[in-house]
Amino acid sequence: MSSTADWRRLDPRMLLVYPVKELVRFLPVLIGLFIAGTASGGAGEWWNAVGVLIPVGLGVLRYWTTFFRIAGGRIELRRGLVNRHVLSTPLDRVRSVDITAPPVHRLLGLTSVRVGTGTASTDDDEQLVLDGLPVEQARELRADLLGAGPAPEVDVPEAAPVLVLDPSWVRFAPFTSAGLALAGGVLAVASQALNTVGGFQRLDPDRIAHDAEAWSPWVAVPAALAGLVVVVSVLSIGGYVVTNWGFALTHAGGAWHLRRGLLTTRETTIDDARLRGVAVGEPLGLRLAGGGRASAIATGLGRGQSALLVPPAPRDVVHRAAGAVLRTPGPLDVALVAHGPRARTRRYTRAVGPAVLVLLAAVAVVPLLDAPLWLPVLAALGVPAAAALAADRVRALGHALVGGYVVVRSGSLDRRREALETDGVIGWNLRATWFQRRAGLTTLVATTAGGRQAVTALDVPEPAAVALAREAHPDMVGQFLEEEPVRTSR
Repeated sequence: MSSTADWRRLDPRMLLVYPVKELVRFLPVLIGLFIAGTASGGAGEWWNAVGVLIPVGLGVLRYWTTFFRIAGGRIELRRGLVNRHVLSTPLDRVRSVDITAPPVHRLLGLTSVRVGTGTASTDDDEQLVLDGLPVEQARELRADLLGAGPAPEVDVPEAAPVLVLDPSWVRFAPFTSAGLALAGGVLAVASQALNTVGGFQRLDPDRIAHDAEAWSPWVAVPAALAGLVVVVSVLSIGGYVVTNWGFALTHAGGAWHLRRGLLTTRETTIDDARLRGVAVGEPLGLRLAGGGRASAIATGLGRGQSALLVPPAPRDVVHRAAGAVLRTPGPLDVALVAHGPRARTRRYTRAVGPAVLVLLAAVAVVPLLDAPLWLPVLAALGVPAAAALAADRVRALGHALVGGYVVVRSGSLDRRREALETDGVIGWNLRATWFQRRAGLTTLVATTAGGRQAVTALDVPEPAAVALAREAHPDMVGQFLEEEPVRTSR
C-alpha cells in the first residue's frame, strides 16, 4: 500500500455488514416495537418499518463517513458526520497489528485491522480499528505500519513455523478454566431461555422432591459430579478447537506472526523491537497434567489484542517455543534463588492461618447453633489442604538475573514464571507492608511498558532485592544508594 495523502474508504462490501450489525444493536428496541404493534392490532406496522430503516440507515451512514489514510508519517482514521472524530498517530508509535476475520467477514473476504499504539484508553472510540479491508490489503497495511513485510505463508522454507497446533493438545483443555466459564455461560443462557418461555412456572417442586427421595446420595452426588465433569470437558475441548484451530507461530521479517481460529481467524504480529519478554503460565490443573501456556510481554498490545504465544500444550513444547522467542532457553531453565525461611513462614501463615480460624469457628458453632457435626470435620480438611498449598507456593517462589533477563516466579493455583528483558525495565519499586518490614522482606516490582506493566517478585529479602535491581541497572539504581552510608536511623 502506498503512502498517499488521499482519504480512502473501507471496502464497499461493508455495506452488507454495517446495517446488519446496527440491526443487532437495535434488536431489543425492534422486539419492543414488534410486541407493541402486535398488541395494537397492527396499527404499529409503520413504526416497525421505521424501526428497521433507522438502524439500516445508520449502518450505511457509518460506511460513508469512515475514512483512513497513511500520510506524513502518520496513520489517521476519520469517522462521523455530525460529531466528527479523528484518530491520528505517528507510524513510529505503532507497536502491533492484529488482523481478525469473524465468520461474516471471512464469507465476504474481509478482515478487521486493529492497530496497537500503546494507548492506555479502554474506550472503543479511542481504538484505531479499520473494520472492513480485503485480506491482501490488510496484510499490505500491516507491512507498511510495522515495516516488517507481510507474513509469508507457512509453506515458504524461510518462514517455516516455529510451532504449529498438534491435535493431541486438546487433552489439556479440560484442565483449564475455560470449560467452567463456558458451562456457566451456557447455563445462564439456558436459564434465561427457560424463564422466557415460562419453563420455571411449569416445574412441579413436589414431583422433583419426590423423585429426589428415590435417589441415594451416594449415587446421586457422584453421578451429578461425573455429569458435570463430562459437560465441562466437552465444552472445554470445543472452545479449545474453535479458538486455536490452525494455530501457527512464525518468525519472519523481524516480527513474530501468530495465526489461529476456526470460525473467527486472528493474525497477530509483534515486532521484535516491541517484544520485552515471555510469561509462562502453569495453573494448577495444567501443571498436574504436565502442561502450560505462554504469552508475550510486549509493548503496545491494546485492548482486544492477544499476547498469546502458545496455547495450553505440553510443558516441554511451551518451554521450547518460549525459549525460541527469547532466543535463549536460559531464563526458563535457570535455577531460581529462594527467598529464605522468613518468606516461607509468610506463605504458611497466610495460607494455614485462615484455615485454622475457619476450623475454630466451625467448632464453636456446633454447640451454640446446634450445627451438624460434619461441619467441623469438613473445616478440618481445609487445614492440610492449606498447608499443601503453602508448601507448593514456597517451592514456586524465586528470582534470578540471567542472560540480560530478570526472571521471577510465584503462585500455586496460577503459577507464573516471567522473564523480562532488563532493557525493558523502566523503573524499580520496592514496596513493603508492616508485616513485611518486621520480617525484613520487600516486594520488588520491575516496571515495564509491556504486558501487565510490571513483573513482581514477592517477599524478597531486602538486601537481595536491592542487589538484584542494582545488578540489572547499576546507573539507574546505584545513584540512589550512594548516600546510604550517611543516613541515620531513628
